[in-house]
Amino acid sequence: MSYGISTLSIIPCRAEGNDRSEMVTQLLFGEVYEVLEETEKWINIKIAADGYECWICRKQFTEISGKEFEAYKLNQFPLCADLIGGITNSKGESSTITIGATLPFYRKDIFVIQDEKYTFQGIVDSKNKSDVVKYSLLYLNAPYLWGGRTLFGIDCSGFSQIVYSLCGYRIPRDAYQQAEEGINVEFVELTESGDLAFFDNEEGTITHVGIVTEPGKIIHASGKVRIDSLDQQGIFNKELGKYTHKLRVIKRIF
Repeated sequence: MSYGISTLSIIPCRAEGNDRSEMVTQLLFGEVYEVLEETEKWINIKIAADGYECWICRKQFTEISGKEFEAYKLNQFPLCADLIGGITNSKGESSTITIGATLPFYRKDIFVIQDEKYTFQGIVDSKNKSDVVKYSLLYLNAPYLWGGRTLFGIDCSGFSQIVYSLCGYRIPRDAYQQAEEGINVEFVELTESGDLAFFDNEEGTITHVGIVTEPGKIIHASGKVRIDSLDQQGIFNKELGKYTHKLRVIKRIF
């Protein structure tokens, strides 16, 4: 079994091993994975944090040992909480990372990957659930991107997953998976900041998720990350003058 780590700010992860396949998620800097299958140009991986399976380009693969993988997997390392953070390696080479990037073995602005020491310039996450609204608002107006997990493009479940990780909670990647977590909140009037609201399509499949900022308000990625009204019927978009998403269930994770 082989293992890897993302040493790039963003790595696109595809449904199949080819350039034309849709991007289903993204690896951020410092995230680790196990290798399931390899071809000449592509590697099928399983992301450690959420178990998501996808394909990455072999050119973007950085191998780590099984011992290193287990150490990364077991620890909940600090995350970059700046929209854009700066890192510098021991050679003086600088690059940028995005909010949500992992800083392995971080201590006093220094973190380590494969014995390579990096200096981090930025703010680390609080791992505090009370900051859920603060972190979600950092993404306001970020464009929607299927499979995206950064402020340069993010989808609805990638948004909730990253915000929750900044607050110290790991949840699955897709909306329908996230809907299986936590306990039900029966009425919108009883919601609290940080509750997740889920929405389904005409077939009853959960296809959308957003974060409650306060009773009657929700922040979610739809076209862009935006704040809309929420009631028992669903999300009401004042600009369009209509409901855009039908409420299925509200969950309290923490």
